[in-house]
Amino acid sequence: MYSLIRPLLFRLEPETAHRVALGMARIAGPLGLINWMRGRIPALPRQVMGIDFPNPVGLAAGFDKDGKYLTAMARMGFGFIELGTVTPRPQPGNPRPRLFRIPEAEALINRMGFNNVGAAALARRLRTSGYRGVVGINIGKNRDTPPERAADDYAAALDAVYGVADYVAVNVSSPNTPGLRALQQASNLRTIVYRLQAERRRLSAANERYVPLVVKIAPDWEPGELEPIIEQLLELEVDGIAATNTTLARPGLEGVPTAEEEGGLSGRPLKPAAEEVLRGLARQCRGKTALIGVGGISTGDDARERMEAGADLVQLYTGLVYRGPRLVGEAIRAAGDARPCSGAWRAAH
Repeated sequence: MYSLIRPLLFRLEPETAHRVALGMARIAGPLGLINWMRGRIPALPRQVMGIDFPNPVGLAAGFDKDGKYLTAMARMGFGFIELGTVTPRPQPGNPRPRLFRIPEAEALINRMGFNNVGAAALARRLRTSGYRGVVGINIGKNRDTPPERAADDYAAALDAVYGVADYVAVNVSSPNTPGLRALQQASNLRTIVYRLQAERRRLSAANERYVPLVVKIAPDWEPGELEPIIEQLLELEVDGIAATNTTLARPGLEGVPTAEEEGGLSGRPLKPAAEEVLRGLARQCRGKTALIGVGGISTGDDARERMEAGADLVQLYTGLVYRGPRLVGEAIRAAGDARPCSGAWRAAH
C-alpha cells in the first residue's frame, strides 16, 4: 500500500509531505492498516542501559520532534521512539525550504535547525499522552545561545524532560546549528557532560529514578580525531553513544543538483560512514557502554549488519520515508537473526 501512496506524497513539498504522512498514519493506525503494512512483529526483548526494550529497533530523533504522533509511530512496532531534538526555548528553525529529497539515492538533505516547541512543552504533552512505551528525548542548545553557555542550555533541557524520558540523547553533532559540532571537541564535550551528570544526580534524587545519558556523534572525522573523543566519553562513563548523525559529505552524489543544497545528508549514501564509525566504537568501547546504530539503514539486512557490527539498538529515519512501515517489521525480524558482536554486546544479550 505504501508503494501506492508514496508517489502522491512525493508530489508534495517534502516538509508538507512529511506532515501529511504522519497525519495519515494517525488515521490508519486505529483501522489496523499500519499493522497490515508492517507485517509480523516478533517479540525480541533487549535490556540496554537498564531499560527493557520490547525490541531493538527504534525511531530516530527528528521524525516526530514534538511528540505529536507518538501513538501512530508506536503502532508501527518500534521498540522505542526518540523525540526531539528539543531546546530549552521554542524556536522556529531555519527558513523553508529546509528539507530535500534525492529519490534516486534514497536520501534526504535537511537543514531544519532544531525547529521545536521547546522542552517544557514536549514534557507537558508526554505527561498527558498516556503513552507507556520506551521514549528517548534528544536535547540541544538554542541557536542564539553562545557556545560558552551551551552547557546551561543542555542542563535546562534535561531538567525539563527528565521526568518523562526513559533516556536522554545529547545532540552535539547536528550540522544545522552554527558552531554546534565544535561542542564535540574534548574540552567542550567534557564541560557539557560533567554539567549534565551533576544535574542528573540532583534530578535522580528528586525523582527517585535514574535516566541514562546518550551522546550522539557525527560521521565526519579526520583520521585520529574520533578515538580521543571516545576515550573521553568512556572516562566520563556515559551510558551510551549513538552513531551517527547526518553528514556534510556527499558520497556518490557528484553532479546531482539537489545534493548541492546545504544541510546534513541522511539515507543510503550515509550507510558506509555510519557503519565505519560504529565498528570503530565497538572496537574501542569493548562493551563498556551501549551503542546505538543509526544512519543509512534502509533494509532489514542493513539493520542486521549494524547489530553485527556492534550496535545494541538501531534506529530508522530516512529509510522509513522511502520504504514505509514495512521496513520496521523487516528490520525487527532481521535483528532477531543477527549474530552478537563479540566484545560489543552486553552479557544480557
